[in-house]
Amino acid sequence: MPATRSDNQRDASIEDQFRICREQAKREKWKVVGAYKDTGISGASMILRPGIQALLQDAQAGRFDIVLAEALDRISRDHADVATLFKYLKFAGVPIVTLAEGEISELHVGLKGTMNALFLKDLAAKTHRGLRGRVEDGKSGGELCYGYRVVRQFDAKGEHIRGDREIDAHQTEIIRRIFRDFAAGIGPRAIAKTLNDQGVAGPEGKLWSDTTIRGHVKRGTGSIKNELYIGRLVWNRQRYVKDPSTGKRISRLNPESEWVITDVPELRIVDDALWQATKARQSVIAEKYVNVTEAVRAHHKRNRLNGTRRPKSLLSGLLFCGLCGGPYTLRGSDRFTCSSYVTNGSCTNSRLHLRDHRRVHPAILRPPFVK
Repeated sequence: MPATRSDNQRDASIEDQFRICREQAKREKWKVVGAYKDTGISGASMILRPGIQALLQDAQAGRFDIVLAEALDRISRDHADVATLFKYLKFAGVPIVTLAEGEISELHVGLKGTMNALFLKDLAAKTHRGLRGRVEDGKSGGELCYGYRVVRQFDAKGEHIRGDREIDAHQTEIIRRIFRDFAAGIGPRAIAKTLNDQGVAGPEGKLWSDTTIRGHVKRGTGSIKNELYIGRLVWNRQRYVKDPSTGKRISRLNPESEWVITDVPELRIVDDALWQATKARQSVIAEKYVNVTEAVRAHHKRNRLNGTRRPKSLLSGLLFCGLCGGPYTLRGSDRFTCSSYVTNGSCTNSRLHLRDHRRVHPAILRPPFVK
């Protein structure tokens, strides 16, 4: 019963694991009744991995007698996840056997789990250190930013030099247009709708949205806040931590003292006058809503319930627009509306629906399994 997991590996690597597990099963004269994998999903958490969840369900249903994997870290590198999986499989009477360690016991779970956790921590530290060195050299320390393209070149040994980029002339004009429109008083949503109506592809080929343009104030995201456009590379603004209850990564702001800032004048595409005009309009907008923000904060301080995470509503994540297929989101406290209509104007469905699921119009909304 081979069961392998992917740590963001290539498909070929997973097939290699399957192959050697099948060879071992053949030598042991075990019948292979199924195979489980989670392609392209990190081995650091099993919470959101459908393959390992299916394995647990089949184990509880008695569909196999042994779980076979190449090594324990191919199942998961998270100590708690390995212990949880071992506990559930042991309760179901299904042992875990690996080619590297043999039959897994509590000792393997404890020692190997600790070693894997330390490996992940050390790997993260080395990766972060390597990225910092790249950024300090003026190279990219993350994903490619809109307005630039990758420079593909090789060193004397023929190895690819990573992190180099250059200005993309076409995308540069789009960025300058966004800055000019915003400085002239046009709102992010209107800008996004115009670009989408004209067939201008956004970052990663996706549609433009108001959040793509305005971004987040504290995180410095958004086209009109991106300091790279004035030749200033800012890295390490935030870090990511994994929520143990969901397995998803959550961003956390780093102190400004930990930011790494490098001047890259060759990558500047917005002149100082246009940048300052944009910042001036942002200041006007911030001052306009400062009183409202302070009133909301005062209300939250008086009401402790607002400081906690509210439970999801009955229809959260279950409603989609019948016209564009986009998700429906809450607009205000009690009404749903099409997210695509609100964020980028790519949908014409402007209808609002009361939160009461008994009054949702079936012609506009459809369940996710139809998507």
